[in-house]
Amino acid sequence: MVNGMTLPRFLAAGDTALLVEFGDAIDPAVNAAVIALDRALAAAEPFGILETVPTYRSLLVQYDPRTIGHAALVRRLGDLLAAGVTDSPDRGRHFTVPVVYGAEFGEDLADIARSSGLTPEAVIAAHLAAEYQVYMIGFAPGFAYLGGLPEVLHLPRRENPRARIPGGSVIIGGMQAAISATPIPSGWHVLGRTPLAGFDPARQDPFLFQPGDRLRFRRIEQPEFAALAARPAVGGPVASLDT
Repeated sequence: MVNGMTLPRFLAAGDTALLVEFGDAIDPAVNAAVIALDRALAAAEPFGILETVPTYRSLLVQYDPRTIGHAALVRRLGDLLAAGVTDSPDRGRHFTVPVVYGAEFGEDLADIARSSGLTPEAVIAAHLAAEYQVYMIGFAPGFAYLGGLPEVLHLPRRENPRARIPGGSVIIGGMQAAISATPIPSGWHVLGRTPLAGFDPARQDPFLFQPGDRLRFRRIEQPEFAALAARPAVGGPVASLDT
């Protein structure tokens, strides 16, 4: 029970989608349940389901109502959950993501340091020390919401949002971290920038990250940024996929 609700809840989202809601907060255990059901459905390949979209706390299940009705889908999902849907946190892929911190690449570093009572180097060290989990992809193409930001870096979002931040911006806001794959408006604090392409429609899979992936950041300097940024044009890797 959460706030008087029995979880998970099955909520209609129009006549072709169902929302399976596991909680009402940003929480690692809640997100783990979402990802576990998403992977279980992918493995089961149930008839009539067209697509699933995992979020922080719920899974959107899009289905063909001509093939399976709302009530039948709820029963099928309920049976799957009752049978026990679990998932190993190590099933996601592990990435090492290069990032340049500060200066024109991370213009909010000094402000973050002042607000958190740290030096800029201590802010960078705290950000590098953590392992992050991709909770979901959303808001803009390839935008990766990350859990795992150290508490010392939890800050309110900017009072004055920017009309545009560059693609590849490594950002923080509240208890969240993120990587913006495309230029977007944002009220998040810009800590640095990565040369990786989180979204590239020319790739076979346009999205670099998936929910459940884990990543760490690796500090680089501007010359390496320029070299890595040139690699996608010739088909070279930018992010390191750890095996």
